[in-house]
Amino acid sequence: HPSVVPHYIFKDFYDLEPAKFQNKTNGITPRRWLLLCNPGLADVIAERIGEDYLKDLSQLKKLLDYVDNEAFIRDVAKIKQENKLKFAAYLEKHYQVQINPDSMFDVQVKRIHEYKRQLLNCLHIITLYNRIRMEPNKSFVPRTVMIGGKAAPGYHMAKMIIKLITSVGEVVNNDPIVGDRLKVIYLENYKVSLAEAVIPASDLSQQISTAGTEASGTGNMKFMLNGALTIGTMDGANVEMAEEAGEENFFIFGMRVEDVEAMDKKG
Repeated sequence: HPSVVPHYIFKDFYDLEPAKFQNKTNGITPRRWLLLCNPGLADVIAERIGEDYLKDLSQLKKLLDYVDNEAFIRDVAKIKQENKLKFAAYLEKHYQVQINPDSMFDVQVKRIHEYKRQLLNCLHIITLYNRIRMEPNKSFVPRTVMIGGKAAPGYHMAKMIIKLITSVGEVVNNDPIVGDRLKVIYLENYKVSLAEAVIPASDLSQQISTAGTEASGTGNMKFMLNGALTIGTMDGANVEMAEEAGEENFFIFGMRVEDVEAMDKKG
């Protein structure tokens, strides 16, 4: 955005008064988004590297010494599974739906907006569903796709996207051929308290906005801090996250900003 805003969105304004344009990077607090919502994981990390990392996240690099440590890997996996069981129980209580806690929790939670591409995620769900239907005897990793977020009151398209997701969920969730290999849950009334429950339980974080559209994002940071893998475009803070974690530890796809701009210029 430091390049998109002055050179494209407000180019005329920037040419007149460039001094008015500054960049402030946002972030998240590890006290809330790790210590409070995922105390099990916070403890496992503290046992290895001490507690100072909560005030200085760069200290998490000390965990590189434990990447091949079987006890550490087992402890982290155990905490993740406990969080998944807890969230499955939450869904059963509040949504009256039963999900397979051993399935991959594939989660996209954020405001509903066309540029954030919940629609793309929905098309992926339909693709997965069709694959299972075409080859019902094939082995598939069970997956529970959860999408949550609110639409602005007057944003008709966003509301239609929510309707589509819930309608697709009705078909998928009631198909006996699919069983518990694929489930679709729309998380209603998405807010901070719900985020604190679902993010620690997530295996896969969906950060799939069109490159050049997301200012930064903070959900992407919360998921990564809680040990979810990220699938995403090179957009917003995903770029810095991929730099820090190494692109080999990121599922990157899609066009880059330059490709999108080149396509825009062609019309």
